[in-house]
Amino acid sequence: MSTTSDLRPPDDSDAARAAEPTAPGGSAPQQPPAAGGVPTAGLDIASFRALAHSRLERFPRIEVPDAPGMRRAAVVLCVVPADAGELSVLVIKRAYRGRNAGQWGLPGGRMEGGETAEQAALRELHEELALPADPGDILGVLDDFPATSGFAITPVVVTMPDTAGLRPDPGEVHSVHYVPLTRLGAEDVPHWLRREDAPDGPDLLQMRLGPAMTIHAPTGAMLWQFREVVLLGSAPAEARVAHFAQPDWTRR
Repeated sequence: MSTTSDLRPPDDSDAARAAEPTAPGGSAPQQPPAAGGVPTAGLDIASFRALAHSRLERFPRIEVPDAPGMRRAAVVLCVVPADAGELSVLVIKRAYRGRNAGQWGLPGGRMEGGETAEQAALRELHEELALPADPGDILGVLDDFPATSGFAITPVVVTMPDTAGLRPDPGEVHSVHYVPLTRLGAEDVPHWLRREDAPDGPDLLQMRLGPAMTIHAPTGAMLWQFREVVLLGSAPAEARVAHFAQPDWTRR
């Protein structure tokens, strides 16, 4: 299972697949262009850890209660140094097969019996990207997101000193992308669109991170909350996401 978002349902044609940069096979992960204006800009990984941990510790997260038929999943917002030490969060494009084929997401998946969200997040990060984070790398947890697919998704914030061991599982991950925190926090990233089917709201969020990277909820919602809480230090009441609309095709 993955949380997914994209500008439109994925095109599974050979031409569309050929246009996508791939990380499996040794090619470098791709980066959207960076932009300035984020309070966390210029921080090294240790300073970022301290700031993020402090903000997450003060954040009163909302947990979705258990309900009949509800399933639980966890994803990872993994912050790492990229080129020249610039801090970035890892975003993936799902493999062009199986569930959520070719859609944007965060490393993660369904929680197994007896697992906590943190345990599931670290397991999935290792299974999908071969990154061996441990509990000491966890900085905190954001709000559960009640996805229309029937999953309650818990975002876990993690940092790692490098991605030297990054090795995507080609069965699950088509490509890996470094999104600079400076870009994620830029003013022109969030866009809100009025929906024709619901003119009275809620509007549809698009996180426009690059020329070919527009991400909706649920992944877009979790990136937005990470931006607001961790990068910008917004008040909790101004950073809730459970009510965010999702495109119909993300229910698959």
